[in-house]
Amino acid sequence: QVQLVESGGGLVQAGGSLRLSCAVSGSILSFTSMGWYRQAPGKQRELVADITRGGRTKYADSVKGRFTISRDNAKNTVYLQMNSLKPEDTAVYYCRVIDNPYDYWGQGTQVTVSS
Repeated sequence: QVQLVESGGGLVQAGGSLRLSCAVSGSILSFTSMGWYRQAPGKQRELVADITRGGRTKYADSVKGRFTISRDNAKNTVYLQMNSLKPEDTAVYYCRVIDNPYDYWGQGTQVTVSS
């Protein structure tokens, strides 16, 4: 059974940094992509960044130049380095792994950015 466990969230002041980690346990045969999504109160869940098996990355316009997604294949872990954080980045951040035809989500980790 595949499990995704996020860590690294917390409270930080505007301008600060956090690094989120998502450790994937279980059998992932050949994932299509790994990514981070977020959901703020009263808003829909949105893509923050993802990375394909081939290493191609995609970012939401709102985080380009500030966030970096990366992965460690040996550790089955995907990271999200978040710099220059803004109050509008406050949300629950979710890890997602697409391993066709399966689609896995983590439980989420809270990120709160104070002004």
